[in-house]
Amino acid sequence: MKLSAADELLLSVLRENARASTAEIARRLELSRTTVQNRIERLEAKGVIDGYTVRVHDDYERSRIRAHISITVLPKQIAAVVKALKAMPEVRMLHSVSGGHDLIALAATATAEEMDVLTDRIGLIDGVERTTTSIILSTKFER
Repeated sequence: MKLSAADELLLSVLRENARASTAEIARRLELSRTTVQNRIERLEAKGVIDGYTVRVHDDYERSRIRAHISITVLPKQIAAVVKALKAMPEVRMLHSVSGGHDLIALAATATAEEMDVLTDRIGLIDGVERTTTSIILSTKFER
C-alpha cells in the first residue's frame, strides 16, 4: 500500500509516542484533530496500523545488555528456528536478511552473563549453524 507523505509523518509521530493525544499530533503535523483522527482510523482499518505497544524509558533500556545476533541457518530449517526464537522472551525482534547470515535477532538481557547464556541457547537450536553477536553500545535514535 502506498501512503501519502502526511500518513508517513503521522506514523513517525505515533512511533515516537503512540499515546500522544490527537490534539498534540494535530499541532505537530499542522492538521486538524478531525483529519488526524480520520487518518488514524483509516490506517487502522487498512491494517497499516496493526496495534500499539509499550516503549520503555531510555534509562531502563540503557541498563539492559542489548545485542544483534546474526544467525546462519541450515537449509530448510528456517521455520523451526524462527519458532524456537519466538519462544525466547529475550529475543525482541527477528529479521530475515540477505548476505552472510539468514536472520538477525535483537535481544535484551539484564546482564552480560545472561546474554552469553542466551547466545549459547540460540546456538543449540536444531538448524542453527552458527551465530555472531554484536553488543549494542548506544542507540543514536529510534523511530
